[in-house]
Amino acid sequence: MKAKPEQPHVVIVGAGFGGLRAARALSGAPTRVTLIDQHNYHLFQPLLYQVSTAGMSADEIAYPVRAILRRQKNASFRLARVRAVDLAAKRLETSAGMISYDYLILAVGSVTNFFGMESLKQHAFSLKDLDEAKEIRNHLLKMFEKASHEKDPQRRKALLTFVVVGGGPTGVESAGALSELTRLALVKDYPDLDLQDVRILLLEGANRLLPAMPPDLSAFTLEALKRKKVEVRLGAIVESFNGRQVILKDGQALPAHTLIWAAGVQAHPLVASLGQPVGGQGRVRALPTLQLPDYPEVFVIGDAAYLEDPANLPLPMVAPVAMQQGDCAAKNILRHIEGEALKPFVYRDPGALATIGRNQAVAKIGGLKFRGFLAWMVWLGAHILRIIGFRNRLIVLINWAWDYFFYDRAVRLIEPNCLNEVESKISLSQEGKS
Repeated sequence: MKAKPEQPHVVIVGAGFGGLRAARALSGAPTRVTLIDQHNYHLFQPLLYQVSTAGMSADEIAYPVRAILRRQKNASFRLARVRAVDLAAKRLETSAGMISYDYLILAVGSVTNFFGMESLKQHAFSLKDLDEAKEIRNHLLKMFEKASHEKDPQRRKALLTFVVVGGGPTGVESAGALSELTRLALVKDYPDLDLQDVRILLLEGANRLLPAMPPDLSAFTLEALKRKKVEVRLGAIVESFNGRQVILKDGQALPAHTLIWAAGVQAHPLVASLGQPVGGQGRVRALPTLQLPDYPEVFVIGDAAYLEDPANLPLPMVAPVAMQQGDCAAKNILRHIEGEALKPFVYRDPGALATIGRNQAVAKIGGLKFRGFLAWMVWLGAHILRIIGFRNRLIVLINWAWDYFFYDRAVRLIEPNCLNEVESKISLSQEGKS
C-alpha cells in the first residue's frame, strides 16, 4: 500500500493583518499551515493610539492567535522570533529552532523609521506595538504627576508640552486624542494645574496634513485640530530631541519632555537580510504575483513588499493592502500547487479614514467624501467591525460610549512595572535641572 504523500508545508511569518488573512484563506486547503510570530496575539494596530492616550486597555485590541486558528484543522501556531531566512535551503532559523517550508509567506510588517537620527531613536516614543503604547500612556500620566508638584512655571510648561511629529493618520489621531485626554479627563484629575500650561503640537514637514486625502479634507482636518487647541505647524522638520528640547531644522528650540514620532516607517530588518533588491522604505521588490524573483515558492506581502500601482506610485503601507495581498498570496500558492498560472495582485482601494476626535473625522470612499460627524460614525463602524472577537468589539463600544457621554478615559493607570522605563526616558530632564 502506497504511503499518502505529505501535504505541502506553508509557513507564514507574521500574524498581522496580511499574515493572518493568508492563514485563514488557506483553511481547508490541501496544505499544512504554520503561522509564526514573536507575539501570541494579533494586534489591531489602527487603535494603538487609543491605548497610548488612556482610552483603551491593551487586551481590547489584541486577540490570541491560537484562539483565532482554533477551528482551522490544517493550521498551527509557533511562538518564535525569526532570525534568518535561508532561501536556498528553504528553511527558517528561529528562536524555537529550524523550520523548513515548501512555501513561505513573509508578512513581517514594518518598524519605526527615525531616518538615522540617533537622538530621536534614543529619546522619542514610537507607536508600533503594545509595549510602546503602554509606555507612552505611563509617560503622559507621569508628566502630569510631576507637573502637579513642579514650582518653576517654565519647567512645568515643558513637562506639559507634548509634541507629535507626523501629519499622517497616526499623528493626527494621536494629537486629537491627546487633546481630549488632557482637556476633558486629566483636567478633572489635576484641578490645581492651569490648563493654559498644556501645549500639544503637531509637526509636519510637508505643506498639509493627511497627504493621501483630498486637499479639502486636509484643510478640514487642520481647522478641526485647531479647534481642539492643537498647535499645528506645517513645514516643520525635526532635527533632534534630547529629552528636554525639540530642535527644528530652522534652529528653533521647543522646550518639551515628550516627543511621539509618527513620521515614518520602514520594512522590518528581516527583509534587508534576504539580499534581494529593495525599493522605497526598504521594502523588497516583489513580482506582480507577490513572489520573490528567482524564488517562486517565497511570497512577500504587506509592508514588507514593494509594488506599484498603475500610476507607478508605491502601494501604501496600510492594512487593506496587506489583507488583500494575503488573500492573493494564498490563492497563488494553491494555483502553484495545482500547476496553474498565477495571477498578479490588483489592489482595490476601499478608501481612507482618519478620526480627529469626538464627532470629527474625514473619510474618502470611492468618489465620496465625508467630514465631521458623519465621517466619524463611518470611522467608528469600520473599526468596530474589523476588531477580532465579539467580546473585544463589545468592550470597545462600551468604552467609547462611556468616554463620549461622560468625558472620561477608562485607563488612566501608571503601571508600577513601567515606572523605571518612564524614568529612563526623562532622566536627561532631571539632569537639566541641576
